[in-house]
Amino acid sequence: MPAISRRLVAEALGTLLLLATVIGSGIMAENLAGGNDAVALLGNTLATGAILAVLITTLAPLSGAHFNPAVTVAFLIRREIDAKTAAAYVGVQVLGGLAGAVLAHAMFDVDLLQISTKARTGMGQWLAEGVATFGLIATILATLKARPTAVAAMVGLYISAGYWFTASTSFANPAVTIARSFTDTFSGIAPADAPAFIAAQFVGAAAATGLMAWLLGGKRRDT
Repeated sequence: MPAISRRLVAEALGTLLLLATVIGSGIMAENLAGGNDAVALLGNTLATGAILAVLITTLAPLSGAHFNPAVTVAFLIRREIDAKTAAAYVGVQVLGGLAGAVLAHAMFDVDLLQISTKARTGMGQWLAEGVATFGLIATILATLKARPTAVAAMVGLYISAGYWFTASTSFANPAVTIARSFTDTFSGIAPADAPAFIAAQFVGAAAATGLMAWLLGGKRRDT
């Protein structure tokens, strides 16, 4: 297993590039879509699903490619990561996500520091985030059991689908949610609405972890 310093850098870098892609592609899509939100969302979806497949494939050998506090907590519950390392992972994921937001703003020559004004709230949105994160964790754990080499593709596909079948467009990631509260662009979320999203994400992650432990049982496959 790589040294903890390398694992933390991999987690920070992966989350940074994920957020740079989510926010940057959102800006690009909105600029090119001519006011058509469906086209803008499609552009945002394709970029996000693609970068997840790339980042998980390239960085999983270093850190496990969590890039998501909900994923880290799921593995903590499963005792596949210790509490100290999990806390460090979450810290660098949040910092990496914030850095990714700043990087996206810099690339598109907009204000580096922003506060989102985009409201995303209500029972449907909260339920959607719980469902989105439940499905993400279930996808990861089930794929690790069935075919570990397919995790990158399955996560990319799941999140791509989640952008469209959930009312919230499937944030499914507390670090992403925090970072997106600091961008007043297409992908933003008002800071006041972020805590409920994050709470729903952790509930969904815990529920999926418990159910999949019972449903799958046994050990994951090595290949």
